[in-house]
Amino acid sequence: MIYLKSPQEIEKIRKSSRLVARALKYLKAFIREGITTEELDRLAEEYIKRHGGIPAFKGYRGYPRSLCVSVNEEVVHGIPGKRRLKEGDIVSLDLGVLMDGYYGDAAITVPVGKVSELAKKLIKVTEEALYRGIEMARPGNRLSDISHAIQTHVEKAGFSVVREFVGHGIGKQLHEEPQVPNFGPPNRGPRLEPGMVLAIEPMVNTGTWEVRILPNGWTVVTADGGLSAHFEHTVAITDNGPEILSLP
Repeated sequence: MIYLKSPQEIEKIRKSSRLVARALKYLKAFIREGITTEELDRLAEEYIKRHGGIPAFKGYRGYPRSLCVSVNEEVVHGIPGKRRLKEGDIVSLDLGVLMDGYYGDAAITVPVGKVSELAKKLIKVTEEALYRGIEMARPGNRLSDISHAIQTHVEKAGFSVVREFVGHGIGKQLHEEPQVPNFGPPNRGPRLEPGMVLAIEPMVNTGTWEVRILPNGWTVVTADGGLSAHFEHTVAITDNGPEILSLP
């Protein structure tokens, strides 16, 4: 069941999503060599609570932290801990907020100091792919038009799109229907309608698209040890096209 949101509900999702975006912008200023991933988690949780939100991830299906911090070959769901960032790393920050009964969700990938040309290209292409997908989130298009736009851009750059983890609907629940794959042929799936709200989130690898889950049961890594990047926005489909709700 895909729930269409009223304008009032979209405003509530915007409020949560905007706080996510502001928190990610705040965290980005702390990304430097030597900081631990658990320090970033603490900063995220304090920022969200200070601004009237509830960390959406903490306790969700048993997840132990407020922030997902995925470094280098980690794709998503990296659990913050004692790991210290070092020069040349790339780090993905994925964050969710609950406010007034509605969720917001977004992610960014940022470099730690000077990074390789491959890492720079991966970050750039992944963010571009997100916006290519968002551009297709228009009434009358089909869901897989978003997926196809993302995959096409990524593979043209020589990278691969993760298959096992996908985007999703969002609203009163953190994860709602429909699932939003980042790959597939165009013109498939449900017709997009005003009132749909989607978390669109390409996860892109330098090598194979295949992944594995670490023994902690959460952290997803590339199967070949290659780098991975992740960007996400919460997007409302309106009569006038896509509207990004997760902007600061």
